[in-house]
Amino acid sequence: MIPSKSLSIFCLFVVLVTLISTSTHAATFTVQNNCPYTIWAGAVPGGGKRMNTGDTWIVTANPGQTGGRIWPRTGCTPNGANGLKCITGDCGGVLQCTAYGTPPNTLAEYGLKQFNNLDFFDISLVDGFNVPMSFLPVNGCSKGPTCRGDLIGPCPAQLKAAGGCNNPCTALKDDKYCCLNNFKDNCPATDLSRYFKGKCPDAYSYPKDDATSTYTCPSGTNYKVTFCP
Repeated sequence: MIPSKSLSIFCLFVVLVTLISTSTHAATFTVQNNCPYTIWAGAVPGGGKRMNTGDTWIVTANPGQTGGRIWPRTGCTPNGANGLKCITGDCGGVLQCTAYGTPPNTLAEYGLKQFNNLDFFDISLVDGFNVPMSFLPVNGCSKGPTCRGDLIGPCPAQLKAAGGCNNPCTALKDDKYCCLNNFKDNCPATDLSRYFKGKCPDAYSYPKDDATSTYTCPSGTNYKVTFCP
């Protein structure tokens, strides 16, 4: 039988080991706003945060997390304790996001500790564009995507949206842009998707743009997402 004092020390040791293990294996995403205006960042998992110019926000995700997203929201108006209505990237009218943002919004996407113990990550413009972004590893890896181009000013007329530029799949709802139905397995780039690719070669320009847009790093890598890099 373990004496009560020894039991207390043992329990404290277990708690500390658990906390250290969780901290060691969780991926950290440092989000930074370099834009000369306020961004209301959204993250799933993570929630949301108001970010003035120069602000940073730390988001964590556990190994095995899939479908992770971090994105900028713009043109936002607070409403109550957790109310936030945004022109781009709105996640159901709340500050603390539990759902993905509404297009158009630039996306940092990731899945952690996937095939061959690798993290997969990318910048996606499949939900359109609202803010320039970079998504770069900060330890143990060297390559990641950056999208610095201005896609809003020269945005094609049929894709223009308040505060951003819509992807053709979102704006036109055509299978050939969304890679659905007859185009599910044979979905080449189009003139409109090439507009996005020309501005941001590292980013997904349409759903089948994997070859030039998916990045990998060993599991355990931490990352930095920068708005207006």
